[in-house]
Amino acid sequence: MIFIYNLAIRLYVFAIRLSAIFGNQKAKLWIDGRKNWQKKISEVLVPGEKRVWFHCSSLGEFEQGRPVMEKLKTQNPGIKIVLTFFSPSGYEIRKNYPGADYIFYMPADTSSNASLFISLIQPQKVFFTKYEYWHHYFHRLKQSEIPLYMISAIFRPGDRFFKWYGGFFRNMLKCVAHFFVQNEESKLLLKEAGFSNSTVAGDTRFDRVVELAKQAKEIPLVKLFCLERSVLVAGSTWNADEKILVNTLKDLRGSIKLIIAPHEINAARIEEVLKTFSGFKVIQFTKAENEDMSAYDILLIDNIGMLSSLYRYGKFAYVGGGFSSGIHNTLEAAVYGIPVLFGPNYMKFNEAKELLECGGAYSINSDADITSIIQKFSMNEAARSRSGAAGKSYVDSKAGATDLILRKFSA
Repeated sequence: MIFIYNLAIRLYVFAIRLSAIFGNQKAKLWIDGRKNWQKKISEVLVPGEKRVWFHCSSLGEFEQGRPVMEKLKTQNPGIKIVLTFFSPSGYEIRKNYPGADYIFYMPADTSSNASLFISLIQPQKVFFTKYEYWHHYFHRLKQSEIPLYMISAIFRPGDRFFKWYGGFFRNMLKCVAHFFVQNEESKLLLKEAGFSNSTVAGDTRFDRVVELAKQAKEIPLVKLFCLERSVLVAGSTWNADEKILVNTLKDLRGSIKLIIAPHEINAARIEEVLKTFSGFKVIQFTKAENEDMSAYDILLIDNIGMLSSLYRYGKFAYVGGGFSSGIHNTLEAAVYGIPVLFGPNYMKFNEAKELLECGGAYSINSDADITSIIQKFSMNEAARSRSGAAGKSYVDSKAGATDLILRKFSA
């Protein structure tokens, strides 16, 4: 099995290199970010430091690791945080994150890479987030007697760890000192597989969004755009979401405005969004200075890092991804006490299911569904407020995972 795993890693890297040659920008960043990684790391590390390593696949996992990272640093100001990413979508956005002392791409999971990387950074403890399981890194940490903790981990019955052929993958789990899992199902699955070293801590994203809501910035241009109007804030959207939303705006023309923040921000995507909403007056955020914001139907967010502050301006939120690979972060919206809407592909996301159950969110299948929900709540403000309050109460009730992890970790 190790032969197949090693072959798969090498084929993956080859495929990324091939994609980069043919112009895939994300693949190029993946390759370029790992060039001369040994030299880059050796040049910046200061000998004799106490280091803790946090690894996140991408931006979403970073948001889960971030509360633990920041609180750990506050409690232990002498330690240095090494933060690594697998994906460019995490690294490129957070490469200047001030909460970490060192930020790198994680080299591909080969035996030599894992040995060299760990010997270079010499972490005292290691935290991986949610889904990240890498054979060589895990086994090298185990061999080096460096404790590895999984935070916001989640397991499902169909996971490869629990299949009849899953022995190779279960061996990775044996390298983990402690699992901080999101729910009881994950704890039970681990226990049935022979692992009793787990604690139900919940999802650290709840702590993060609660903190984000407290720190939300006033954005004058957005405030001018809204001007007491009903606003739908659509975050992390894809083209499939936008095709639904444009029909909703046609149905509700004149009665609601839209703030839209696409999941990917690049020239091609911005042009695609502008084309989709060509029948409306659209203003891009970066071109909105000195404009009469009240004259526009749609505010298109064409930069990164604003979404968590944007939801505060909405009466309704739409979270993208539910018509493709899966919905994005519903908690960022729910924490502001507004009803949250998303597409049908949400079943892998426990928080989405629980938001639906408590009445704080609504799954939609068409533009007619969105129109119906907005019209219903527009005629009944008390019902809209109750729905939003239910979602916010749910988020608040789930906060506290970070403190639980650090208490257990320090015990």
